[in-house]
Amino acid sequence: MADVNPTRMELMKTKERIALSKKGHKLLKQKRDALILEFFKILKRAQDLRGQLTQKMDSAYQSVRIADIYHGATELENISLGMKKQIDIDIEVKNVMGVKIPSLTAKMDLVPFIQNPGYSVIGTSAKIDQAVGEFEEILQMVIKLAETETAIKRLILEIEKTKRRVNALDYILIPKLEQQKRDIAFRLDEMERDSFVSLKAIKRKLDKQKS
Repeated sequence: MADVNPTRMELMKTKERIALSKKGHKLLKQKRDALILEFFKILKRAQDLRGQLTQKMDSAYQSVRIADIYHGATELENISLGMKKQIDIDIEVKNVMGVKIPSLTAKMDLVPFIQNPGYSVIGTSAKIDQAVGEFEEILQMVIKLAETETAIKRLILEIEKTKRRVNALDYILIPKLEQQKRDIAFRLDEMERDSFVSLKAIKRKLDKQKS
C-alpha cells in the first residue's frame, strides 16, 4: 500500500475509482462484442464477394474468348487500346464504434464504342459489349472487396486494442484497486483497535489516579 494514506477519505476515493473502472470495463466489453459482431458480418460479406468475383472472372474471360473467336485477337487489341475510360472513386467514411471505415464508390465513364475508330459496328458488337460490361462489374467488385478488407483490418486492430484495455482492467487495475481498498480498510481497523486499546489504557490510568 505504498504512497496511499490509510484514511476514510482515501477509502472513499478508492471505492469510487473501483466503481468507475467497473463501469468502463462494462462499456469496453460491450464495444468489443459489438466490434466482433461487425467483424464477422463484414468477413462474411468479403467471403461472398470473393466467391462472386471468382465466378464473374470465369464468365468474363469466357466472354473474351467468345469475342476473340468472332473478332480475332488483333481487332480486340486495337479496340482495347482505343478505348478511353475515366474512373473516379468517391470515398466516404463511416464510423463504426469509433472505427473509421471507408466506403468506396467507383464512377466510370467509357467512350462509346461507336466513337472508337478501331471498332466495327457490323453484326457482332454485343460480344465485346458483354465482355466489357462484365469486366466493369469485376472492377466494381474489386473496389468493394478492397473496402471490406480494409474494414476487416481496421476492425481487427480496434478489437485487439479494446481487448488489451479490457484485460488491463480485468487483471491489473481493478484487482489492484480492490487490494488497495482491502489494505486501507485493514489499516483503518488496525488503527481503530490501537486507538481503542490506548483509550482503555488511559482510562485505567485515570481510574487508578482517582482511587
